[in-house]
Amino acid sequence: MTDWSAPDAIDCADESTFETLLDRAETREKGHYFEFFENGDELVHDPGLRLSQHGSEQWMGQTLNHDPAYWRPDAARERGFDDPPVHPDYLLACVMGITVEDLSEKGGYFLGRTNVEFHRTAYPGTELAVSSRVVGTRTSSSRPNYGIVTWETEGRDRVTGETLVTYERTNMIPRREPTATDGGTAEKHPEPDGGPDLPETLIAPDGEYFEDFRDALRRSRTKSAAVAYRHERGRTMDDQLVAGLPLATLNTARQHHNRDEMADSPSGDIVAYGDVTRSIALAHARSDEATYRERRFDDERFHSFVTLGDTVYGFTRVLDCDGDSGPDDAGAVTFEHVAFNQHSTPVYSGRRTALVHRQ
Repeated sequence: MTDWSAPDAIDCADESTFETLLDRAETREKGHYFEFFENGDELVHDPGLRLSQHGSEQWMGQTLNHDPAYWRPDAARERGFDDPPVHPDYLLACVMGITVEDLSEKGGYFLGRTNVEFHRTAYPGTELAVSSRVVGTRTSSSRPNYGIVTWETEGRDRVTGETLVTYERTNMIPRREPTATDGGTAEKHPEPDGGPDLPETLIAPDGEYFEDFRDALRRSRTKSAAVAYRHERGRTMDDQLVAGLPLATLNTARQHHNRDEMADSPSGDIVAYGDVTRSIALAHARSDEATYRERRFDDERFHSFVTLGDTVYGFTRVLDCDGDSGPDDAGAVTFEHVAFNQHSTPVYSGRRTALVHRQ
């Protein structure tokens, strides 16, 4: 009788033998289907991650976020930091990356994120502890193979327990078994009559300081105008952006690094991590403003795939200025940012509130 556990009993490298074995082998799956998630479930994400100066600088360099306060000790101290902290985009991407294996590795569209709030500054060497709670599950009315799940996620300092960042995100998640749908009528929005009433004029601020944004808003209110402008820089997606940066944040979603799996997907290729696309668009905007601190983000949505070779540009609209919010040398400005590709197709949009230096 053959001992199949013996090393020489089977030549696994023989092509015909291996094909037979592969067809019979059970796949050890990663990630969870929609049916796994129930409202109120708490998930603790392991292994966590240690934030590093190298990781932060790599993220900033690749996404064109060149704020000196996150690079140089003198600039950091002028901004009120003890030393250069990690960049908030890097912190957010790491916290979300850690959650992917438990929440969304099975695939599905990243529908959006809101209530992104930074509670404390994070410095290199911080060990992250991340947990999520299921706050909503529902059927997709247009895609029988998917459900929709919403989670609240908290990223903490593992040593002190202090909350660093919180947010709420929503994804489509594959179902183990398809379900009946209504053909998408519940997810369709009524067409507006005649389209939006666009402003006659778009005004750009004269400079990068809080007063420049405030004065532009005041001018816009005396005429049918809006404060909106585009940013000149663009960034073409390469292997480092599409695969390297997400893997460095422990984002294991196959969409970003498995071209074989993605060949038959709607995108036809691996796609960029949403937080990379977002960070590039925000970098374009920040290069035209004197940013002091990031405060919060809301209504972040991802509208279309970004793949290798696509170029990401940025467009900004100024929504509000609050001179009473923040320190003496900065005021709060609320923006709407849109990232778009080389075909002028929006790929990301979101609202952001940041403190901007006064003159």
